[in-house]
Amino acid sequence: MDLFSNLKSFFKTDSTTIDNNVFRLHYKATATILVAFSILVTARQYIGDPIDCVPTKDIPENLLDTFCWVHSTFSIPSLWKEEVGVAVPYPGVGNSKEHPDRKYHAYYQWVCFVLFLQAILFYIPRYFWKICEGNRMKNLILGLNAPCMEKEVKDKSKKLLVDYLVANLHNHNVYFTSYVLCEVINFVNVIGQIYLIDTFLGGEFAKYGVKVIQFTGWDGTLRYDPMIHVFPRVTKCLFYVYGPGGSVNKQDTMCILPINIINEKIYIFIWFWFIILAVLSALVLVYRLVLVFWPNARFMVTSCRARLVKHDHLRLILSRASLGDWFILDMLSKNVDSMYYREIIIDLAERLDGKGGSGNLQSLMIQ
Repeated sequence: MDLFSNLKSFFKTDSTTIDNNVFRLHYKATATILVAFSILVTARQYIGDPIDCVPTKDIPENLLDTFCWVHSTFSIPSLWKEEVGVAVPYPGVGNSKEHPDRKYHAYYQWVCFVLFLQAILFYIPRYFWKICEGNRMKNLILGLNAPCMEKEVKDKSKKLLVDYLVANLHNHNVYFTSYVLCEVINFVNVIGQIYLIDTFLGGEFAKYGVKVIQFTGWDGTLRYDPMIHVFPRVTKCLFYVYGPGGSVNKQDTMCILPINIINEKIYIFIWFWFIILAVLSALVLVYRLVLVFWPNARFMVTSCRARLVKHDHLRLILSRASLGDWFILDMLSKNVDSMYYREIIIDLAERLDGKGGSGNLQSLMIQ
């Protein structure tokens, strides 16, 4: 618990919202999960006992365990589906002389580092967005996220915000583009990480979750656990020593990998989590495309989020605003108190109506 206690800082609620829930799943939830998994594997790998090999009379147990851990162990693919207790003592374990095909397992030494690297990659889009955002939303709010304010302070903050929005009309497209670019990076990152893990695990990760689901429905007499194919719990190790006469003797031993009990559970969770995250990220990009090419969708989104705002005021503003301006208004609706936000929209609509000519707001209200 002491190891995981520092992770609670990842879940602190930000005072200003500058992204959406799916974005937060990437840099907050996923990065935290991966760091937690890295700590878990590290604690087991470097503090506990990650490997136990069957000792021989000529080789000390600790020496054999260390050697097999450092130089990796192997399985025999042709023996994975043999009957346990009859043909083999464990799937993939047998006489290496009769079955020369070998698959070495060295990845478990790097799991903790790869998991931590993945956590960093999931945080990079957030870091890039914070640089591009530059605390703009926090500075624009001017305390209007508080439900109780003095009238003079509220009116002054509201006027400053409306003045900014009028003076910078059509100047927020780069702001919106930067955010969408970060969402694209999130999607590319999660897809790329699926391929990264698949390469790391020797091409076994892409269909890992599907095989595990199929495995749960198999008959008990025919069950072949795909998880031991990817994360074998028992493997072979060869240790060469000098014999009494100076010749080289080969010690062929079996090793148990308790660390893989943790690894297999970690990666089955990651498989399902990444698939869900990739689907959600793809849906967000589709949602952005709808907003770009269907302007009426922007009105529907903001009107649903800010229910106190009159539709005629909002329609007038959006008819004059660019896509970037709408994005600023949408972000403000997430941060500013709903009553203050309604007043801001009213003032902004009146300013834009006066700037664009008389009668527009009245005609929208009649419609």
